[in-house]
Amino acid sequence: MRAFTYETHAARVVFGTGCAERALAEELGRLGARRALIVTTPRTAPLVAELAAPLSVAAVFDGVRPHVPVDTVDRAVALATRAGADALLSVGGGSTTGTAKAIALRTSLPIVAVPTTYAGSEVTSVWGTTEGARKTTGRSPLVVPRTVLYDPALTTTLPAAMTAASAMNAMAHCVEAFYAPGANPVTDLVAAEGVRVIAGALPAVMADPAGEAGRTGLLYGAYLAGSAFAAAGSGLHHQICHVLGGAFGLPHAETHTVLLPHVAAFNEPAVPALRARLAPALGATDVAGGLTRLAARIGAPVSLAQIGLTEDDLDTAVGLVLEKDLGGNPRPVGEAEVRGILTGAVHGHLPASTRRESV
Repeated sequence: MRAFTYETHAARVVFGTGCAERALAEELGRLGARRALIVTTPRTAPLVAELAAPLSVAAVFDGVRPHVPVDTVDRAVALATRAGADALLSVGGGSTTGTAKAIALRTSLPIVAVPTTYAGSEVTSVWGTTEGARKTTGRSPLVVPRTVLYDPALTTTLPAAMTAASAMNAMAHCVEAFYAPGANPVTDLVAAEGVRVIAGALPAVMADPAGEAGRTGLLYGAYLAGSAFAAAGSGLHHQICHVLGGAFGLPHAETHTVLLPHVAAFNEPAVPALRARLAPALGATDVAGGLTRLAARIGAPVSLAQIGLTEDDLDTAVGLVLEKDLGGNPRPVGEAEVRGILTGAVHGHLPASTRRESV
């Protein structure tokens, strides 16, 4: 067995249908919180009103925006200070959790998270903010939620397109965990199980969006995905996605969905476990082909052109990616390799060798 270091900042996890309504007040009480600032979006306002009814709330911040702009965080921090908040309650998807993390980074307020999508960021120490066209990320134990309440019932109304993209975002965490700098035998186990669970549950949810079994599976898979990512860290896939999101405003989950098979195809020759362990979990002979077929089956986008990136943007995108430290990737990455990945992703064309093996 290879030598490894495994480090996480574990959150308390409460999982089960109805747990948000049943246990939220108790979980805030465990932190001694009496004046929580709720972080959310207008779309989740009805849910927030229901969950917040028995709570003592300092204020509600519903100005969350994708990619967590710095000016949004400024407003939220100011509100938390004025309201005398002693905790943060995040109710929503990845952007909501990300905003709560950015607030916590500045204020040291503890977070209780109630995820309503499959982003997985609620169990990681990763934070990210965007200013201008640049996205800055980092890690800090301050941003890890103290408690996460996973309630499948809160995800049954998530629209089909958002469900598909968000679940594929979770899948990206699993795949990248196999070649990120902190990859190890433990994250391999967690990530492989996450792929198996998500790949099994996602088609079921798309066929029956309100079905409890499918939604429970997806949420459990998302938790596994986030846990693997939390320990293994991020790599080439996330580095490119952060550039595309920050510079071109591409939707976060959809960008992950499209780019994932292209980075997997590039790294697969250098990471045998991708083919040996993840491909079978997808019911495929290679990871990239399995991911592409799954995305097509659920109606997710398969090219960057579908979500707003054009061939005219390639030079700028390549240049911005090359500003990142790409030295930790298992295969050497330079200008030609980045351009090849992005060109294929713009058009939705996998490498020819992968296409032959995926038939």
